[in-house]
Amino acid sequence: MPHVVTQSCCSDAACVFTCPVNCIHPTPDEPDFATAEMLYIDPEACVDCGACVSACPVDAIKPHTKLAEGELDFLAINAGFYAAPRERPLLAPVLPTLRVRERPQALRVAIVGSGPAAMYAADELLTVPGAEVGVFERLPVPYGLARMGVAPDHRRTRQVSRQFDAIRAEEGLSLYLDVEVGTHVTHEELLARYHAVIYAVGASADRRLDVPGVELPGAASATEFVAWYNGHPDFADRTFDLSHRRAVVIGNGNVALDVARILTVDPEVLAGTDISPAALEVLRGSAVEEVVVVGRRGPERSAFTLPELVGLRSTPGVDVVVPAEDVRSGSGAKLDLLRDLPAEGACGRRVRLRYLLSPVRVLGSDHVEGVEFERNEPDGDGVRPTGRMETLETGLLLTSIGYRGRPVRDLPFDEASGTVPNEGGRVVDPGTGRAVPGTFVTGWIKRGPTGFIGTNKSCALETVRALVDDYNAGRLADPVRDTADLPGLTGRRRHGLTA
Repeated sequence: MPHVVTQSCCSDAACVFTCPVNCIHPTPDEPDFATAEMLYIDPEACVDCGACVSACPVDAIKPHTKLAEGELDFLAINAGFYAAPRERPLLAPVLPTLRVRERPQALRVAIVGSGPAAMYAADELLTVPGAEVGVFERLPVPYGLARMGVAPDHRRTRQVSRQFDAIRAEEGLSLYLDVEVGTHVTHEELLARYHAVIYAVGASADRRLDVPGVELPGAASATEFVAWYNGHPDFADRTFDLSHRRAVVIGNGNVALDVARILTVDPEVLAGTDISPAALEVLRGSAVEEVVVVGRRGPERSAFTLPELVGLRSTPGVDVVVPAEDVRSGSGAKLDLLRDLPAEGACGRRVRLRYLLSPVRVLGSDHVEGVEFERNEPDGDGVRPTGRMETLETGLLLTSIGYRGRPVRDLPFDEASGTVPNEGGRVVDPGTGRAVPGTFVTGWIKRGPTGFIGTNKSCALETVRALVDDYNAGRLADPVRDTADLPGLTGRRRHGLTA
């Protein structure tokens, strides 16, 4: 196998379009692209040209001869994806370039948010000659979850920010940091200066665990913990008690595995990364030796991706263990890898994966002291409770059971899905069923919290093409004001001055 996709794959798909023999799949036009855990190189079709290596923004693709010991599993993972024959054209289909008709004013678009969906949308818009894009970010630093949500020791994944730096430097883009739309500038004021506004505000709220005791000190969301160790300004004053031997994480997605690794890895491994210096000092004094990651369902329904498990297993000085009875039945690549894990470890620190446990209540009087679980058993595609109880003692409980969007000022909102109602990125008023003029969404606020960093690229492309279609059809009103006053306007409001 000449080349192999490894753990840091972000599903950007830039490699797909540079491959001369279309051997990297799924491609963005294939139905399984949105749900794939990563991209895969066909070992039989690859011609070892190396074009994909240059295209990858996160250095995820390597020749098979240069894989580190902890990456060797990706040989089988890439080959396994092609175990069943896959029909495909000789070349991956290439989308046509954007074309706009001439209008009195060149295309101007405001983007709210600066995470991956926002930056991919900006990059596509700036292929239009003369286009002007204003990106508005409420934080003093850009790139959203690409900066604040990726673990500091995932250095290669964090490299995607270099691609965003290049987009930021493109002619026609203005970045407004520390500016909150709705507070420092309104939706109406943006539409007066731009043809359209794209909201790329993500899904920043946690899905909360609804059991008694979850409000006790010592219980928090994994999202808060990630923001704390990544130095998110909203969480600079947050504190976490790491004085107990065991921590418990409820939920077993990639974020859960990230926080388990950060809690157990030697803190000196994190020194020199982008971790918050204050968080690093707290971790240096941590007493945590074991993190138990708990899932409600069986191991075959683990929410983490196979690459994330491979990466966790190769963490130096940390054992990843799982009870043999938890992985006895079932089949699949993820389950096969879990069965290779020991039931106990030899290292001083460990991550223990547990399955078929539902939290019933958090124990403690003035601080978390433990979590009581009910044992489940498989029941078709779901589980059923058995009435058997189990208690895990802990002083730190982190919940990682998903994200949801928050309502966006001046936009309709669907509470059930946690998204802004839309059709292909066009915001739709559910009362009338009509598109809201000049208003669009992309990313998680558009489709919900699914996919990976690079998945936002195809999502943004769909939204931008809808926007350009509306521009060409004359459905976007020309701005009546210039953008030159925006720095002064937002600056005055940030300092509490009237406009």
